[in-house]
Amino acid sequence: MKCPYCNDENIRVVDSRSVDDSNAIRRRRQCDKCGKRFTTFEKIETIPLMVVKKDNRREEYDRSKIEAGIFSACHKRPVSRAQLDELVNSIESEVFNSTDKEVTTSFIGEMVMDKLKELDEVAYVRFASVYREFKDVNTFLNELEKIYKKK
Repeated sequence: MKCPYCNDENIRVVDSRSVDDSNAIRRRRQCDKCGKRFTTFEKIETIPLMVVKKDNRREEYDRSKIEAGIFSACHKRPVSRAQLDELVNSIESEVFNSTDKEVTTSFIGEMVMDKLKELDEVAYVRFASVYREFKDVNTFLNELEKIYKKK
């Protein structure tokens, strides 16, 4: 480990704390040469999970893609950052706890929709409109009717 400010290798750990339900460790470090502090995170390295796309291409799992979809669906909605992080962590946990080494985008997409429906119905409809590729207003209305009937 090198100091990001002066590139010196004499660094000491000042503080350590577990984060993300003990799946990672946050460490505050201080450089002995320049005295500046910085934060690092240590996370358990897992076997890469592959995601099978609709066209059968395979990609390595990327958390940021799920985050981006959920964040855009929840844009300007009364959903806190903590709720969004908890939602993404929950989805990621379920994905990695599945026994398969490959998961489909439809598996992930349906899971996201189910959890968004519980969190915020408007965000759910926004996400579903992109994920299910709604073609017209009638498709929107059909989805809204399903939500309305369940209430």
